[in-house]
Amino acid sequence: MKEINLYNQENSDRLDRYLAQQLPDLSRSRIQKLIEEGNVQLNHNLCTSKKATIQPGDSIHLTIPDAKPLDLKPEAIPLDILYEDDQILIVNKPANLVVHPAPGHENGTLVNALLAHCPNLAGIGGVQRPGIVHRLDKDTTGAIAIAKTDHAHHHLQAQLKAKTARRDYLGVVYGSPATETGTINFPIGRHPSDRKKMAVVPLEKGGRSAITHWQIKERLGNYTLIHFQLETGRTHQIRVHTAHIGHPIIGDPVYSKGRDIGVNLPGQALHAWRLQLQHPNTIARPLSPNQGDQRTGNKPGDWIEVIAPLPPAFSTLLTVLRRRASSVNT
Repeated sequence: MKEINLYNQENSDRLDRYLAQQLPDLSRSRIQKLIEEGNVQLNHNLCTSKKATIQPGDSIHLTIPDAKPLDLKPEAIPLDILYEDDQILIVNKPANLVVHPAPGHENGTLVNALLAHCPNLAGIGGVQRPGIVHRLDKDTTGAIAIAKTDHAHHHLQAQLKAKTARRDYLGVVYGSPATETGTINFPIGRHPSDRKKMAVVPLEKGGRSAITHWQIKERLGNYTLIHFQLETGRTHQIRVHTAHIGHPIIGDPVYSKGRDIGVNLPGQALHAWRLQLQHPNTIARPLSPNQGDQRTGNKPGDWIEVIAPLPPAFSTLLTVLRRRASSVNT
């Protein structure tokens, strides 16, 4: 439990806004919850209204309860760490690793591994857990960011919402698109008859806007290596979009089922290759026009860029397809 005493020497303000300014490590939503749960005293009187107005000279006493332990078992699962400091952690997720515990996957998940790696988490929303700000499917590999603090969680979520963070993927698809670049703009929602799948669903029937930009990196005979950039982050977005335009991801057990490539893959050939975001300990600032993609640097206040190396199965697939394409052309 942490006790904080504050004395307002500023102008009149809303209680929750004042506390958010004074305590940048806590998100405003977290502060509002603390107020509503009776953890704030204003001039020695209990205050549960986040909209209460404080005046110059007012005293505020805030109690931050210890983070509640998460009812999950930490597991010493090896992690391929791409970047880490006291605010965030970025790992290179392997195939066959579920991110969140769920029915049928209560153990052996990325969250279980993170609880073992970070035993002293400050807590997200008052619960001792790592903050997963975006997800990767079970068999999609690559870079995934995790917040260690409430402040980092709020900051990274805001970046994703504002589309200032950038997520780039590499994937191998069936067929060879006619153009070198393109944008797939079709809404995605739950499949109308198979609740385990997603599908292109009209907005008026519950679909949500989904936009995927793509650029060909290498043509490999009847297959293509493509660089994808997400503008939105819907469940199975790249997998659904590529299947919808007739070029599904190789090895996808759901959206390209029944197609055999002759190469043993642990899942779909889709890899979260590059992740670019701003460190939580900074005020967001746009790039200048001539900076391009130079969002690099691993110090607080800088842009962080990580590249997740291709997994062996993906590299093997490219080697096989290049050899096949070369033999056809000779």
